[in-house]
Amino acid sequence: MRLHEIYPFPEERKNRKRVGRGGGSGTGGTSGKGHKGQNARSGGGVPAWFEGGQMPLARRLPKRGFKNPFREEYVALNVGQILGAFEGKTEISLEDIYERGLCKRGALVKVLGMGEVSAAVTIEAHRFSASATDKITKAGGTVKALEG
Repeated sequence: MRLHEIYPFPEERKNRKRVGRGGGSGTGGTSGKGHKGQNARSGGGVPAWFEGGQMPLARRLPKRGFKNPFREEYVALNVGQILGAFEGKTEISLEDIYERGLCKRGALVKVLGMGEVSAAVTIEAHRFSASATDKITKAGGTVKALEG
């Protein structure tokens, strides 16, 4: 069996509903839309969020908070993740992290301390957690915190 030989059984395929084809068909006359009214018209009906004229939920709830335009979002990478991606490498720059695809280019990177550091390694990033700094320096490595 190949991909082009696969097809649904004829009885599994639902026939489309043919409307307005006489009373005997079951959907003649008003074509299943009832008599007159908004929903009988072409393009009729109300949007899914319409509440019948009642004050909508989005307007009943108060506004809260604000979006800080100066917020800086950091991509969290664990020491174990970084060292796993760079087996045997002693110097890991931010450029290396971008090129390996651990995060998008230009993203602010924070290194967290989950994982084991067995060899001395130099890691370059924007921020380091206390546990990450501790693990790297105990293994004889160094951390380079960048501006940004």
